[in-house]
Amino acid sequence: MKKITGIALACLVSSLALGQSKTPASPEAQIATLQKQLSNLQHSFDALDKGIDDLSWEQKVGDVALVDKVILTGPPPAVIKNPTGQGAKNPVRFSAYVFIPRKLDPSKKYPLLVLPHGGVHSNFNTAYAHIVKELTAQEYVVIAPDYRGSTGYGRGFYELIDYGGLEVDDTKSCRDYMLENYDFIDKSRVGILGWSHGGMITLLNLFNYPNAYAVGYAGVPVSDLIARMGYKSQGYRDAYSADFHLGKSADENVEEYRKRSPAWNTHKLQTPLLIHTNTNDEDVNVLEVEHLIKALKADGKKFEYEIYKDAPGGHTFNRIDSYGAKESRLKIYDFLAQYLKPNKKFRNVKELIEVSYFPKTK
Repeated sequence: MKKITGIALACLVSSLALGQSKTPASPEAQIATLQKQLSNLQHSFDALDKGIDDLSWEQKVGDVALVDKVILTGPPPAVIKNPTGQGAKNPVRFSAYVFIPRKLDPSKKYPLLVLPHGGVHSNFNTAYAHIVKELTAQEYVVIAPDYRGSTGYGRGFYELIDYGGLEVDDTKSCRDYMLENYDFIDKSRVGILGWSHGGMITLLNLFNYPNAYAVGYAGVPVSDLIARMGYKSQGYRDAYSADFHLGKSADENVEEYRKRSPAWNTHKLQTPLLIHTNTNDEDVNVLEVEHLIKALKADGKKFEYEIYKDAPGGHTFNRIDSYGAKESRLKIYDFLAQYLKPNKKFRNVKELIEVSYFPKTK
């Protein structure tokens, strides 16, 4: 990437020099223009990476699942620069991945899981392939949104981010789409699960739409944005206060950060919930999740949780491929199965492992 960036930088500098008028722009203006063009170039690289990764889905999970990518709509943008412009208030279009168990019988009913990806600016990609494979092998139908702000779809979509706001609604739109379009989905057996930022989206979906889901799992969830702004770097705080993001820092609008923090909204929980966190998490400090857990207890909520002690893998401790990670995922699947009743629930870790290599034996 450094070599590509260097070549791109040289090309852009040359193009700027060739395109100069008789009165050269100031050095500051040239730098600003160059930075913008480099940023656009990064979005182009992200789109290329996304296209390449999409090609891998069939190879990675095609033995157990049918894979589709659909385009849905969520609410209009949170910020509309020109409200009177043509189509300015149109719903936001976004993509989502649909995974259907290959041996599904459309005359029967199946449970649905909504799987929002992690990362403030990231996307759903084949890093989740082993989890998707494990879920579809149990005969869950899965939908995974690339909600507004995800990477790989250009600068405009990237800057539609509404952290802890309308991206939550985009995720709920995926749930609604599946129920409206697929008769084999059991409306009473819909769950949601996610890790990190996806865990935050999971929690806010459960809090904001308590009747939409039968169960939820939140792994190492971002839980308290106010605390998060305190222990992260200034660069991290600056990213959140960008004009296309939350627009203000936490100290300038503490109530907005509080509104988007699960730990400050625990009184809304009505749905069965499992939470996992890890004491050596290098991304979401365990103090955030501890605050969430204490707040749920203070509100008298019934839920389950486990705080892992220095589990290998840190932030991704139960998403990696170690045996311990698989044991933890089996706990997740056992919890979900209590409420979603999948047709082919794993009985032990051995079965979970086998499905990655011998799916036809399931």
